[in-house]
Amino acid sequence: MRYDHFASSAIRSCNNMNELERIAVHRLRVPLATPYRLAFGVVEYYDTLIAELTDRDGRCGFGEATVLTGYTDETIEDSWRAARQLATQLAPARRADLPKTIQLLGENYPFTATAFATALEMLENSGLLQVPRETAVPLVGLLSATQEEAIRTESERLLAAGYRTIKIKVGFDVVQDAHFVKTVQRAVNGRARIRIDANQGYSAEQGIAFVRELDPADIELFEQPCAAGDWDAHLAVARISPVPMMLDESIYGIADIDRAAQLGAAAYIKLKLMKLVTLAQLTQAIQHIQSLGMKAVLGNGVACDPGCWMEACAAAGRIDNAGEMNGFLKTRSHLFTRPLEFRDGCVWLKPGFTPQLDAANLKQHLVDSVVCVAGAASKKTAA
Repeated sequence: MRYDHFASSAIRSCNNMNELERIAVHRLRVPLATPYRLAFGVVEYYDTLIAELTDRDGRCGFGEATVLTGYTDETIEDSWRAARQLATQLAPARRADLPKTIQLLGENYPFTATAFATALEMLENSGLLQVPRETAVPLVGLLSATQEEAIRTESERLLAAGYRTIKIKVGFDVVQDAHFVKTVQRAVNGRARIRIDANQGYSAEQGIAFVRELDPADIELFEQPCAAGDWDAHLAVARISPVPMMLDESIYGIADIDRAAQLGAAAYIKLKLMKLVTLAQLTQAIQHIQSLGMKAVLGNGVACDPGCWMEACAAAGRIDNAGEMNGFLKTRSHLFTRPLEFRDGCVWLKPGFTPQLDAANLKQHLVDSVVCVAGAASKKTAA
């Protein structure tokens, strides 16, 4: 997928901007407070890249890419190599040429390119990162307990915290998963919507067996039962599912959204900023989904503060369901000096809020770092 709209519009906006003074990229390993259980493995920390762009007036923009092997074809080693190379390429470039260079990387490394593209959008004071008034963006609450008593306890905790949509993970064992869903339904007892995610964990036969066991009561949707590229398997499940379907890993751009609409494959389409490279492209995709009669769900549960903040800004006023940009609540420490405000099941956005990276926490989680100064050699700092 190409990102020509971003390239042309960003070039125009760059023409009257100061040149860059400094480009820094940091590779982090950010530990989670509690391991995050997915169908393709347990996540104990985030492999995160942070790109910082600073212009000659000292203004700074930053962006994030958190690479999760199994979700994306990008690996942290390849992404880090590509990020270092891109930083070196951007350092001597004219500012007006930056979007095209980032765009080219995005064709093969969309997650990695997102860190740089959104840093540029932030540096240019994109209106997409501001809200006109205090805005509450509701989030999903993740229920990770697996035993009946623990499920009841955690359900009550999530409801007391204000969550009105609860997400659960399946894709492990059809019989056990079906029993798990029923247990959660009893615990929630109509007080919240339930969002089910298989993270590509089922074959077509397993997905069909699973949905045949579902009671649709309180279930909002069922997400990505089968492998991302296996549309036939997904459709086999979707055709008999008693609950609405959502695609996530199958969706990387407009062409995938159009295909889902043409096939009638899903009522919901899940979007993540790190797959669409820019905030501009993300908001266009939201509008496109809605124009096709489907609903957009937005948010990355595997992201730190920068990515979650940017997605919350994109969701504000555009999305009418619970966002999944809750990754910042899973880490042991925050990357912002002033953490995002979370209360009543929502992340709260305020006008004029411009976050700053917490240098001490970045250093604490640092694996490697490269700094490129315009007209000078790059400097490498290892943790």
